Amino acid sequence: MFLKNEEAFEIVREFGSPVYVYSEDILRQRCRELLDAFEGRLSPSFSVKANSNLSLLRIIREEGIGVDAMSHGEIFLLEHAGFSSDEIFYIGNNVSADELRYCIDRGILVSADSLSQLEALGRINRGGRVALRFNPGVGAGHCEKVVTAGHKTKFGIDPRFCAQAKELLARYDMKLVGINQHIGSLFLEPEPYVEAAENLLALVLENFPGLDFIDFGGGFGVPYRQDEKRLDFAALRGQLFPVLDSFVERYDNKYVHFKCEPGRYLAAECGLLLGTVHAVKENYGETYVGTDIGFNVLMRPVLYDSYHEVRLLKGGEHGDGAEESASTVTVVGNICESGDILAAERRLDGVRENDLIAVENSGAYGYSMASNYNCRLRPAEVLKTSQGEIKLIRAADTLESLIENF
Repeated sequence: MFLKNEEAFEIVREFGSPVYVYSEDILRQRCRELLDAFEGRLSPSFSVKANSNLSLLRIIREEGIGVDAMSHGEIFLLEHAGFSSDEIFYIGNNVSADELRYCIDRGILVSADSLSQLEALGRINRGGRVALRFNPGVGAGHCEKVVTAGHKTKFGIDPRFCAQAKELLARYDMKLVGINQHIGSLFLEPEPYVEAAENLLALVLENFPGLDFIDFGGGFGVPYRQDEKRLDFAALRGQLFPVLDSFVERYDNKYVHFKCEPGRYLAAECGLLLGTVHAVKENYGETYVGTDIGFNVLMRPVLYDSYHEVRLLKGGEHGDGAEESASTVTVVGNICESGDILAAERRLDGVRENDLIAVENSGAYGYSMASNYNCRLRPAEVLKTSQGEIKLIRAADTLESLIENF
């Protein structure tokens, strides 16, 4: 919690509820931690899908972090945040020729996710530079929906098709400058990442000389539960660096550059989601705390069955008839779905109407996945600056927002 109770209530009074609040200090701290973690041997690139707020992207750029884009919309935002073409790496999948051309016209390097995409790129950018995304056969993540490598995922090129990839590169006279992969989102142990790196480096040694860079992808996890340990970067370095040393000794380009793709690690812990309790009730022996944090505001729990720590901030104005909750409650939102559950069977003592609920680690895949489902309005985003100022960095939707494109 980087906010005091009084600050949280003041923010809600000024900017509405629910509201996303970010800490500039924590965001900068995570950027610097990651740059230091690999001692310059791996360059991190932020995955913009985790959080695309322009103000936060500008801070990340100031800290010297590059970026990965998954769509032309993300590229558009990144350009407005000040990133140049050589700081952006496009890693889309199953995209149109028009989107590929959007990248080419801006001089942005594209990673082809499939042989089909590689051929499409060759047709419109003969003789150009390209990267290839391979599936290393090893996946990891907090949920099967976010495991992005292995035997049952749509991502990357199966290494069995290396020969076909090389044939397409030759047919369209394209220069392969990099190889990348991504095993999944939110790992807290180094072993899967190192195993996937070993697989990718073996593939490169056998098939692809003269590369400029190799990108091991992500995604570095953060502890969402209080009893979870942080990712041990010293242990990760201890296992990964000898693998890199062995590879460089045998590879033809001794200056090959290594990259990684942190998304969640930079953004998750700098974000806090505040919402208001509007109802407390008992249904057939279960106590429900009803809030305005529906899954249109934070989708991770309903989509991935994800866990977020929730804190009760007491001090709201309570009506005479306000009920007080029992100690074990289920925190729910205001969406017309039974699955609209933010936190099930949590210990929250004495919750009453108009108290606040604070959802921790909501800076990654929070607002970026928010929607207008049920015609609910997306919340405001505010930043607590390093000077302690509370600053609006994205306004909340209005009712007029719902009809502006009709």
